[in-house]
Amino acid sequence: MNRSRSDMATSGLHFTPCDTKQPSRHRGASAVRSSSSAKVDLKSGLEECAVALNLFLSNKFTDALELLRPWAKESMYHALGYSTIVVLQAVMTFEQQDIQNGISAMKDALQTCQKFRKKFTVVESFSSLLSRGSLEQLSEEEMHAEICYAECLLQKAALTFVQDENMINFIKGGLKIRTSYQIYKECLSILHEIQKNKLEQEFFYEFEGGVKLGTGAFNLMLSLLPARIIRLLEFIGFSGNRELGLLQLREGASGKSMRSPLCCLTILAFHTYISLILGTGEVNVGEAESLLEPFLQQFPNGSLMLFYHARIELLKGNIEEAQEIFRKCISVQEEWKQFHHLCYWELMWIYVYQQNWMQAYYYSDLLCKESKWSKATYVFLKAAILSMLPEEDVLATNENVVMLFRQVDGLKQRIAGKSLPTEKFAVRKARRYSASLPVPVKLVLPALEMMYVWNGFSIVSKRKDLSENLLVTVEKAEAALQNENFHDFSVDDECLVKLLKGCCLKNLQRPLQAELCFNHIVESEKLLRYDHYLVPFTLFELAFLYKSQGEIDKAIKVLETARNNYKDYSLESRLHFRIQAALHLWKKPSSD
Repeated sequence: MNRSRSDMATSGLHFTPCDTKQPSRHRGASAVRSSSSAKVDLKSGLEECAVALNLFLSNKFTDALELLRPWAKESMYHALGYSTIVVLQAVMTFEQQDIQNGISAMKDALQTCQKFRKKFTVVESFSSLLSRGSLEQLSEEEMHAEICYAECLLQKAALTFVQDENMINFIKGGLKIRTSYQIYKECLSILHEIQKNKLEQEFFYEFEGGVKLGTGAFNLMLSLLPARIIRLLEFIGFSGNRELGLLQLREGASGKSMRSPLCCLTILAFHTYISLILGTGEVNVGEAESLLEPFLQQFPNGSLMLFYHARIELLKGNIEEAQEIFRKCISVQEEWKQFHHLCYWELMWIYVYQQNWMQAYYYSDLLCKESKWSKATYVFLKAAILSMLPEEDVLATNENVVMLFRQVDGLKQRIAGKSLPTEKFAVRKARRYSASLPVPVKLVLPALEMMYVWNGFSIVSKRKDLSENLLVTVEKAEAALQNENFHDFSVDDECLVKLLKGCCLKNLQRPLQAELCFNHIVESEKLLRYDHYLVPFTLFELAFLYKSQGEIDKAIKVLETARNNYKDYSLESRLHFRIQAALHLWKKPSSD
């Protein structure tokens, strides 16, 4: 099975050969000069876009952009290629300036693509044109314009996902991309017509690749959404089928189009990131490895490839190997520092898993100084990591933990009037250190709590040694709490420690002890003062415990209780994504 997937991915790599040492702007100029008119024809646009993608995957980001930029207002594929690279940067870095650059590039690309689309009268529509069976009324260039236009709109949807986990923004984003969804549906009909009637088209495979990428990514994205959002989107004509989405992307990856690598990268992002952060943590590592293998052979120093390689090693529990690959990913290029920040983030968490707090502090400090994604989250993480160190070690860093926690609230961003959910969480937790309190009430194991929030226990579950070491730390904190005087946060702290302890015990295959910890939190629900998120998240953990013991019906019932009976708690959207992912997996027929 793995071999066939690898072969499939290899067959999808059809790049235009190029000398990547030659300055790209000369290549771009000569290619366009060879055309008899100022207009870039479809063939030239496709060829240069493929060259630019090759440059991008070889870490030559500026060369790729320089090749595409001069013709981004004249050629739909130059426009699409340029905006795609800018959007990929935004998706990879999560930085707000990059997201704004992506939105701006997409608006320009949409205007360029619009020039090539068929002009309909008031009484006509793209849909009605097709329903009359007038496929021949669309030229091949107009078909490609439709798919490029839809792809730009799809990128807008991706940025909506990156920007905020807030439910309202998902709905707004969903309404905005309805046009894209409808175009892809119509283009899929066109594709079937072309195949059925065996129509001759010079660039059929490129059109097919665009349809596979778009319909696959759309189905995958929509299938991730929580049930209540799906119900609303279905009302306005959307639907998402995960299996269909993955199938379309796999077919796209095995095709001959320029978009084949993008289909592969989309599946890799789903397996190595989305499944962990917004899913159950159960990852198809085998498919990810076989998809990545040909990329690693063709681009052994491509930072994107190395990053995915490191993520896969991490998900397999090969933490030391992942460390080395992330370091290599940093060393291979200096052009996009944002890639470095992604690696710093990963290395920080690896050192948290290993409880090497000084090294974790080093990378959290680098992120605070260099990355613009979320200063509030970074400063909170730095303070949380320092909180795990003995006092004398903290003194050696010249940092003041209390002052760091007090900075968090002032660093909070507002994007489109909304705060990032992770920042809201950090601000709420840091309030214990407010200057208005006579004596700060210290957070208990804040770095491990953040590790839990980012689903780090799923990664650590592959390593018994790390799980055992974490359990020792949690039990020490548990013992210390029992010797403290009772205060406003006592029950919340006790329940947090029980949740962390339960996760460690679950990882160590000690389900009965884990269940006792989780049940203690559920029974303490009415006594919690601040951390109300603990109960629904604990129910999620309980459901997995029941599922691992073969009690699927009981597990599903607990998940539905967590979904339906709780609201307005921290990171609610994130949990709803995870619940949706689990229900999707567990409600499958047993024959699947």
